[in-house]
Amino acid sequence: MSGGVDSSVTAKLMLDQGYDVSGIYMRNWDTRDESGTDEGCEWKKDWNDVQRVCDLLSIPCKMVDLSKEYWNRVFQPSLDAWASGVTPNPDVLCNRHVKFGALHEHLNLLAAENTWFATGHYARKSWSNGRPTLLAGLDPVKDQSYYLASIRECNLRPALFPLGALHKSEVKRLAHDFRLPVADRKESMGICFVGQKGNFKEFLSKYLEGKPGSIRDLETGEELGGHEGLWNYTVGERARIPNMLQRWYVADKDTANNIVCVVPGPDHPALFKQSMSAGQFDWIWNDAPPEDIDRPDGLKAYVKFIYRMSPTRCTVRRQGRGVQILLDEPMRDVSLGQVAVIYHGDERRVLGCGTITHTTS
Repeated sequence: MSGGVDSSVTAKLMLDQGYDVSGIYMRNWDTRDESGTDEGCEWKKDWNDVQRVCDLLSIPCKMVDLSKEYWNRVFQPSLDAWASGVTPNPDVLCNRHVKFGALHEHLNLLAAENTWFATGHYARKSWSNGRPTLLAGLDPVKDQSYYLASIRECNLRPALFPLGALHKSEVKRLAHDFRLPVADRKESMGICFVGQKGNFKEFLSKYLEGKPGSIRDLETGEELGGHEGLWNYTVGERARIPNMLQRWYVADKDTANNIVCVVPGPDHPALFKQSMSAGQFDWIWNDAPPEDIDRPDGLKAYVKFIYRMSPTRCTVRRQGRGVQILLDEPMRDVSLGQVAVIYHGDERRVLGCGTITHTTS
């Protein structure tokens, strides 16, 4: 439970279905690591809200401090990725290594019988041949299956997603019907360690040393300006270069030479990628990837490489330990380090995901 509307409604729904429910609050970020003090930190408010909801529902709750695990398994690897110039997704890492990893280990879920792990994610789960499958949530705006695509089959097995068949508007209505004390709480957005109002680049500057380099025209090689670190730029975004009347956009980052490569205008061909590769791909059914990936025609599927995007048609083929993903139509904003999630069929079954290591225009 996070103290928000979704997980609070989840607890009530589980209770109404006859489960013996306990609330778990997972503390991931130690504010002292950032500012040297715990004063004014957001986790205290969240924990108080969890306790208020659990008191109303008459269920026990406890806090589990996984801030060390989060630092080692999520934050530090993400810092290393940003420092190298790529664009990681800490929320995907968090679900695999902390929420459905370290927390499961702490609760000994894999050894427990008749114990389930319910979360407020907008995703669905079904069973096929006695094995769990992950499906996209029915609310296309709130579907969070993207963030869950890297969890292991063993961790998916005890998972329950009561909100998967609901829309956000229905969940908000239920929160009021249940008279939950957090029914009117605003939804939190963004990465947990930065916060909704945090300046992301300013935050990273506290942990990453500036490494000055040049900004160059991709086509001509002309130097147009300078930068203080590749992590300040994301492929597809506008590069604000002083004294430039024309708008320039990031097309690539030359990590070997510490160069940000830009092109003029938002519709330049170099901004559109035709294919991407993931050097290692984690299938949810790791021992049974779809057979079509080894056939000449490949697997006809859908891919998402950004959370808030519609799944786009693609063809997937095995490539060593990873996969190559050929898009039916070239797409913008594909960046190294992003997580590519593969969906299959009309029900949008999640097959797995991998980190993008190569793209072609």
